[in-house]
Amino acid sequence: MSTIQHILIESDEAEQRLDRWFRRRFANVSQSQIEKLCRKGQIRVDGGRIKSNTRICPGQIIRIPPLKTSALDRKPENAYISNSDRDMIRNCVLYKDDFILVLNKPAGLPVQGGSKQNKHVDGMSTALSFEREDRPRLVHRLDKDTSGVLVLARTQSAASELTKAFRHKNTKKIYWALVAGVPYPKIGSIKYGLVKAKGHGKDASGERMHCVHPDEINRTEGAKRAQTNYATLCFLAQRAAWMALVPITGRTHQLRAHMAELGHPIIGDGKYGGSSQDNQGDGWGSVLGDDISKKMHLHARSLTIQHPITYKEMTFSAPMPDHMKKTWNYFGWTDSDVPSDPFDVTEEWQ
Repeated sequence: MSTIQHILIESDEAEQRLDRWFRRRFANVSQSQIEKLCRKGQIRVDGGRIKSNTRICPGQIIRIPPLKTSALDRKPENAYISNSDRDMIRNCVLYKDDFILVLNKPAGLPVQGGSKQNKHVDGMSTALSFEREDRPRLVHRLDKDTSGVLVLARTQSAASELTKAFRHKNTKKIYWALVAGVPYPKIGSIKYGLVKAKGHGKDASGERMHCVHPDEINRTEGAKRAQTNYATLCFLAQRAAWMALVPITGRTHQLRAHMAELGHPIIGDGKYGGSSQDNQGDGWGSVLGDDISKKMHLHARSLTIQHPITYKEMTFSAPMPDHMKKTWNYFGWTDSDVPSDPFDVTEEWQ
């Protein structure tokens, strides 16, 4: 394509990220190329600069610069999927109908590609097309090391409705986590803001979120309000606790940063909890020792949504990954010990 294009966003294309829209229109252009074009101001929306993760709206006009032939000739990132990867991602399917598809995402598998990430859910989504020509669309995400419920849309209209639901917080997510120590009070809400702190190294791989006291959020550049509700489900003396976590907002690393700020980091979270087993006076380390896995113990246990077409309320639950099952067995904990929704005031369990 050697000329500039201006494309009008239709109503059924809205409420999705610019980069996702772009990759569906121009499948051979990589994520890194899209981000570079945005940084240089070559991709514009209504004449202005835009970030690749910005959500687009109906009636907006996207400026598409001339794209190099080499980019258009390049094979899409997901052009080839091995049989083992195809079988693996299909075995993750918890639910499927004509409009949505629900996965139990494995821990360690990124949702999208990025620096040094060649294998990811988005890249394997053609294996989830089944009888459809179009691959399913991402409408939300989980961190690489977080397992659990992940919803994809199978049509553009479903994607638009689901994106609105996640954006306007018309969903309910419950995460299970194992944390060091036992929070007090055992039920509460964390309202620290979050601001990005630059990491170390050439690729800023150490990048992390820094908690900001609620009174300081408005005075801290780049800080965003965040809220996490929590409930302690079971505990082992004062050494570890099984937590239910509900992110009211959806900030990067929110649950991990909030629990670490309380002094009770998620087990296996070296970025926010360090590698210590001991309480150094300002909080516990993220390692338990013994036979407990050093992998992240954070799992998106359940997700409640309104179906994008039928509007029926649906709740999906995902089994824990093997390393968390092994830990729960070690402690003698079972799913039947706790309610499906500890935040439901009609359900007595304590």
